[in-house]
Amino acid sequence: MEDNSGVFAGETVEEFRTYEDFLDSQIKPLDLFYLEDQELARQLVELGHKASSLEREEFETRKAAAEAFRLASGSQQKKLASTGKELKDNFLRALAEREEANRSGEMTSIIFIRDRNSHGQEISGYIDYSHRLKSEDFEPYFSGKKRLMPKPTDLSFYNWGTQVAKHNASSNYEVITENPSGLLFKCKNDRKTLNVDPEAAPGDSSVRTPVQCDLYVHVVIYDHVTRKPATSSCAPLSN
Repeated sequence: MEDNSGVFAGETVEEFRTYEDFLDSQIKPLDLFYLEDQELARQLVELGHKASSLEREEFETRKAAAEAFRLASGSQQKKLASTGKELKDNFLRALAEREEANRSGEMTSIIFIRDRNSHGQEISGYIDYSHRLKSEDFEPYFSGKKRLMPKPTDLSFYNWGTQVAKHNASSNYEVITENPSGLLFKCKNDRKTLNVDPEAAPGDSSVRTPVQCDLYVHVVIYDHVTRKPATSSCAPLSN
């Protein structure tokens, strides 16, 4: 019998793969002994001869609703990668401050990093923070087990030793290389352009923030606000 929580005979509809599985759960061994036909037993359950019967359409509706609720609950309960971490460096604290906004889409930050790789070669590049957050696990970075470094797959990558240069569009930005003053990044969401030239204004809805830290030679974060949250205004972050 159904109660107010959508439970049938002590079980929830999402526990059953198909409607037939649900009907079978209502059939007792004694039923099959007397009827000697499982399909007939299913029909009796479906026609309502069992107190816990449920029509196929309602079963499918409730199963879909339960799955949607499960997915929504999982999304809401997923904690930030920076939660509970002891952040000893300005750079990691700056990333933590921006994590939720970059995950929700309210902001898309671009991180410029210049440092030396494991081979001692100087590299630099621009990282789409929001894109990387969604494509890899950031807990090792916030825990200090790994260092966030530019990759050849990021928005921009340059190895000063090998002279290898790479440019790639991301889920949030297009890369504009044909510009006399340097790279430009066009936000796919609002089509606004972000200028990373330190001598120029970063552009509408964007702010440039240099970050003094111990982890890298040079770090700058460009925050671009793509939309305002529902409850309060969202201004670009600064240190």
